Amino acid sequence: MRKPTTRTWIWLAAAVVVVTGGAFYVDGHRVSAAPHAGDPKCDEIVSRLPDDIPGASRDWALGDGVASWGGQKAVFRCGAEELQPNVNLCVTADGVDWVLDEARLKRDGVSVLRTYGRSPAVEFTYSGPREEVGGILTALDPAVKWIPQERKCIGLDDAATVL
Repeated sequence: MRKPTTRTWIWLAAAVVVVTGGAFYVDGHRVSAAPHAGDPKCDEIVSRLPDDIPGASRDWALGDGVASWGGQKAVFRCGAEELQPNVNLCVTADGVDWVLDEARLKRDGVSVLRTYGRSPAVEFTYSGPREEVGGILTALDPAVKWIPQERKCIGLDDAATVL
């Protein structure tokens, strides 16, 4: 058996660096999928997402039913758990109701919004300034708007007439 040459060791070291670097690169683009990301509608929704949102370009993201922009500053996950009626703030952007996770905003300073009354549900997480969220939701809405809305958010004043 021949003893490995210096050249062999250099090539082996270079290969280890390339494989390790590639693994870190791929891992940096992985986005955890939502629980119901396998819903066939999620593929359609993700294919309709814009290449750019206000202030960021779309990233290369790995994961079922996911997309991200701006180095994962903004993350879109299709197939989230559908929300039950709740008292969190609901905003309507271009006909799509989005419910803000107020506890997460208070705790982490991150805006996490989920569509309400549509199946599959979509979750959007944004770690930038809150003032930018409205414009971003408007850019995302065409991707989810075509899913029929089964329920709508109602205000506190409307709740008394519903009950």
